Amino acid sequence: AAGREEPPLGLEAVAEEATAAAAASAGFRLTAVRREPAVRLQHGASGLEPLAWSEDHRVSVSTARSIAVLEQLSDVQSGGQDMVIHRTAVPAPAAACTLKVGPKKEVAECKEKFASSVDPTVSQTFMLDRVFNPEGKSLTPMRGFKYSSWSPLGCDANGRCLLAALTMDNRLSIHANLNRLQWVQLVDLTELYGQRLLEAGYKLCKADAACGELGDFAEFQRRHSMQAPVRMEWSGICTTQQVKHNNECRDVGSVLLAVLFENGHIAVWQFQLPFLGKESITSCNTIESGISSPSVLSWWEYEHSNRKMSGLIVGSAYGPVKIIPVNLKAVKGYFTLRQPVVLWQEMDQLPVHSIKCIPLYHPYQKCSCSLVVAARGPYVFWCLLLISKAGLNVHNSHVTGLHSLPIVSMTADKQNGTVYTCSSDGKVRQLIPIFTDIALKFEHQLLKLSEVFGCVRTHGIAVSPCGAYLAVITTEGMANGLHPVNKNYQVQFVTLKTFEEAAAQLLESSVQNLFRQVDLTDLVRWKILKDKHIPQFLQEALDKKIESCGSTYFWRFKLFLLRILYQSMQKAPTEVTWRPSHEDAKILISDSPGMGSTEDDQEEGTSKQASKQSVGDMGKGVDIDDTAEDSLHQPSDTGGREPMVEKLLEIQAQIEAVEMHLTREHMKRVLGEVYLHTWITENTSIPTRGVCDFLMSDDGYDDRTARVLIGHILKKMNKQTFPEHCSLCKEILPFTDRKQAVCSNGHIWLRCFLTYQSCQSLVYRRCLLHDSIARHPTPEDPEWIKRLLQGPCTFCDSPVF
Repeated sequence: AAGREEPPLGLEAVAEEATAAAAASAGFRLTAVRREPAVRLQHGASGLEPLAWSEDHRVSVSTARSIAVLEQLSDVQSGGQDMVIHRTAVPAPAAACTLKVGPKKEVAECKEKFASSVDPTVSQTFMLDRVFNPEGKSLTPMRGFKYSSWSPLGCDANGRCLLAALTMDNRLSIHANLNRLQWVQLVDLTELYGQRLLEAGYKLCKADAACGELGDFAEFQRRHSMQAPVRMEWSGICTTQQVKHNNECRDVGSVLLAVLFENGHIAVWQFQLPFLGKESITSCNTIESGISSPSVLSWWEYEHSNRKMSGLIVGSAYGPVKIIPVNLKAVKGYFTLRQPVVLWQEMDQLPVHSIKCIPLYHPYQKCSCSLVVAARGPYVFWCLLLISKAGLNVHNSHVTGLHSLPIVSMTADKQNGTVYTCSSDGKVRQLIPIFTDIALKFEHQLLKLSEVFGCVRTHGIAVSPCGAYLAVITTEGMANGLHPVNKNYQVQFVTLKTFEEAAAQLLESSVQNLFRQVDLTDLVRWKILKDKHIPQFLQEALDKKIESCGSTYFWRFKLFLLRILYQSMQKAPTEVTWRPSHEDAKILISDSPGMGSTEDDQEEGTSKQASKQSVGDMGKGVDIDDTAEDSLHQPSDTGGREPMVEKLLEIQAQIEAVEMHLTREHMKRVLGEVYLHTWITENTSIPTRGVCDFLMSDDGYDDRTARVLIGHILKKMNKQTFPEHCSLCKEILPFTDRKQAVCSNGHIWLRCFLTYQSCQSLVYRRCLLHDSIARHPTPEDPEWIKRLLQGPCTFCDSPVF
């Protein structure tokens, strides 16, 4: 059953949409505030949809020389109010990509033949086609990136997102950022796919007719178009069945990457997780879409009655949009369409520029549904898909009157279905879907970026994972009716939520992970740093959540708020911290006893000077401002320092208490794993006896669950202790501190916060915000310890590198 609504795209429809927009804008307002800093790009933006925001809060910007990656951090150690952005780049390959269409010698002869052909339809088509001539020759070389796409969270070796990058000269590769500073290319899919086609004789299946000779220009074009990518998109993470050597089945995570080619074929790559390179490729299947001049691609993933359906939405440069069935072999719980579903069939010459598929819940039908939104020229085409007893219901229409120029970029907040579109004149539209009995309608309003940034031109937009920020690529607009002489490309940020909305979303979060909601926590951080206090309503709501729920997520949220509050009361350093102070060096030399000053004396003097600075601020090395603003207590001129010091000491005591609570809760989890997975006499490399003694050492800590668990473990261990030994002097390492181990000879080792074992190797891992460290898993570690070591930081939820 299909109900279709197709209004005419004329002046009457435009007038109706404008009237509806004016009525809707009176009911709600989008308050957009500029967020510093603006990041200047070294090269101009390139490609379609040059901006993408990953689930792990990294923004990729396709430029003419590289992909600039801006990682947003919610750093609790920074007292500045600006966003904290860590910047890296994926450089473009130096050599041009040449598609494999046959033997090198034969290809060179064919190129020379076509270039010198007397038929101008052959010679000119060959010379001007950038797929045939990526290196340029008489034309400018194809440099830069055409498109980039982020995988879901949890695909690389660190449990983060992979980046699929498509260059202007048709090289498709997958990159990973494993050490935070350098991007590594894991695999070149263009080369692999070209090799597959070469081995298969450039046929999809054996039943296909034999292909023609490479010297035929039509065959030459066909072989290039069947491996020149247009777009690529990642699916969600799915589970596959893997049969082991003993015929047991185990579940393995996998992800799919769909690649759309110029001839309408779609290659679906299946990768086993974590993706490490060529060896992680499970399969590659090619599907015929039947769409001529394909322009855009998106995954359709629908869940109905605990069964998952998937397909690929393909749009054409001529206008049609349809869903292609995808048969996923060995994927648990998936089923597919029997035949393609046409969402829009008119060849109206409106190219489909961008497609977003948003899963939503239908409040009237009481079921899940999918909202497909496509940008077609200046219009937005939408299609609502839901499965009922009658079958697949399709409702579609257009939203007109949004922009006077074609839409250059579109993005969507998948949490609430809000869609954002922008045109090059700096106008952004927010479209909010409103369900009706039959289908849905959109309320929309205009956001003029000129009111936020001044007169600008826009080249792309992307919304953050939780909908808190909108990233925009801008250049200077017209001034006095004249275009700018030089274009400075910048990535700028606009807030889409207020502090109250961000705080409420964090409190009611179903994710319960601070790292997955960095854009929301950054809004909260900004508010506390500006006001220098935690709002009362947030404190009360958080305390109620802790009392009623007891989830460690709310304790981590409380720790985050306290740390930001502590930073807001610190005095900003007056000098650059990395610059050496020559005055201090002179003082140390003059104060040092004896003749001259040795390096040891200078180091000792430096430590003494640092210890003097640390008095009164708990060893942070920052002086406290006498005139610092404290909204809870305004100090007087005579006795202002003492109340501020007392307030800081009080906050730090609260921080210590929350950290201790989180440590104890994680210790209970570790001890639970020890009890379940160890025999009586097995040494697990976890300091079990020390953790038990540490938990029992505090008389004020009365947790019945912990006491019962410890009693069972000590009974199981009998009198065995399995102490840790210092690798330098072989002395026993006592468990007196949760953060470090100190032997009797004074050797200090930091402790792994995931297993509480002392890290006695030179190489270890560290969490993203430098809260704590963790050791590397070793081959002799059992599976349950390796699983523990894959966990995030127990204080800030950030991944570990």
